[in-house]
Amino acid sequence: MTADVSIGVPGALGPEAVRLLAPRVEAAGFAGIWLNDSPQGDSLAGLAAAAEVTTHLRLASGVIPVDRRPGPSIIEDLHRTGVPEARLTLGIGSGQLRAGAVDAVAEAVAVLRQASRAAVVVGALGPRMRRLGAEHADGVLLSWLTPGVAAEQAEELRAVGRDAQGEMPRIALYSRTIVDEAARPVLEREAAQYGSYPAYAANFARLDIGPIDTTLPPVGVGLAAGVAPYRAAVDELVLRAITPTGSLDDLLAFVDRAAALLA
Repeated sequence: MTADVSIGVPGALGPEAVRLLAPRVEAAGFAGIWLNDSPQGDSLAGLAAAAEVTTHLRLASGVIPVDRRPGPSIIEDLHRTGVPEARLTLGIGSGQLRAGAVDAVAEAVAVLRQASRAAVVVGALGPRMRRLGAEHADGVLLSWLTPGVAAEQAEELRAVGRDAQGEMPRIALYSRTIVDEAARPVLEREAAQYGSYPAYAANFARLDIGPIDTTLPPVGVGLAAGVAPYRAAVDELVLRAITPTGSLDDLLAFVDRAAALLA
């Protein structure tokens, strides 16, 4: 198996910047563009802009937290923005919820699968949330995993069985990625930041891995070589672009450089 490769960027870029970036992502041959969702950036608004200037690029949110935007609210926003559902992957997660997190995400999955034609994937760290995505959604979005752990989790999820439509769950994985060594300090800061969050810290400890060990490319290894074991493990690898400044120019350069390194 060779996974699709997509590009992930901050939703806080805004629709106008996404409108300039998305055609470059499509022209470079990447499968999709993933936008995270935050109070500073509406992923669906950004994806609507991307849809207007592309023809086949997959559009994905990674992820919308259901504590802030529950299922019915996501449906309202989906209709408001007009994102083409046939090209859309709705990634959802629990956000800041702790008690009742799995139930809240399950409720949102049910609403979204009934009221839209978009694919629905569940952002998951722990086994219960992963199983929810595999059994009741269209798939799972993993993150902060080494290739070996990603392969183990993907194998477990595929063993869960086929969903109600008779299809195996789609397994995507976010990996923070640089293509310019000037961005490595930014990457190291982000890895350290996630490693300080209690839920992530517990997950890293449980898996016996370090945050920086899940990023691309490993020091001294080319991007293509670093990507290869992930592409063998999952269905879609999302290169979450980490750049020196996070500017639109940096992100455009990231797309071009990543495409060249993977060619």
